[in-house]
Amino acid sequence: MPIAYARALTGRTRTPQANRHLGVVLAFVAGATNAGGFLAVQQYTSHMTGIVSAMTDNLALGHYGPVWTGAGAVLSFVAGAACCAVMVNYARRQQMHSEYALPLLAEAMLLLCFGMMGGWMSRIEGLFVPVTVMLLCFIMGLQNAVVTKISRAEIRTTHITGMVTDVGIELGKLLYWNAATPAGQAPVLADRQRLRVLGMLLAAFFGGGVVGALGFEHLGYLSTLPLAMALVALAIVPAFDDVSARLRRR
Repeated sequence: MPIAYARALTGRTRTPQANRHLGVVLAFVAGATNAGGFLAVQQYTSHMTGIVSAMTDNLALGHYGPVWTGAGAVLSFVAGAACCAVMVNYARRQQMHSEYALPLLAEAMLLLCFGMMGGWMSRIEGLFVPVTVMLLCFIMGLQNAVVTKISRAEIRTTHITGMVTDVGIELGKLLYWNAATPAGQAPVLADRQRLRVLGMLLAAFFGGGVVGALGFEHLGYLSTLPLAMALVALAIVPAFDDVSARLRRR
């Protein structure tokens, strides 16, 4: 990967094109992590809507064990998002180049831990759930938060409900018949660029899910190691820029 391109993808200075390219890559990573993680822990770890809905159902039925399980997953996801906010705001105050790269490097390190020690961690009980579930939920919260901050909430990568909704909205505008538009009113027009971006994000998430599931089926926990390496390749250049700048100041 060219250094200038990597710096543009995850550096402090943002462009709409860089946001889109990074979003597609991270959607692939999220899809692979979510699908492979399901085979590992028998639970989707980015679907907070489903987890909270299951909590309410089980609470109403008096099944309190799954309620605590869901609470552990939700709290881990929230902790990941909060950790991202701390890192981004600290780097922003320090005017660091790796403002957005730091959370991605943290995600890469956590995926490495999952890939190398997932079998051992699955036997350890964490906050009402196995440590592996906590770790994957934390990773999903971390990634979703960093993409949200980078794109100002225009791009999400760890869940696709909002993306599918937006695709439906844009398709509805694309199919709208403007022949009877009243005078003085603008015609209804679809944002074709946004529709293309949403399509790429959905395709990346789906493709990542297939790769992640096949990878875990054949390689087990080690299937997350290439994902971690890809994140390191994306984020290492801005981090190296910060190290170089600090050395020059000294």
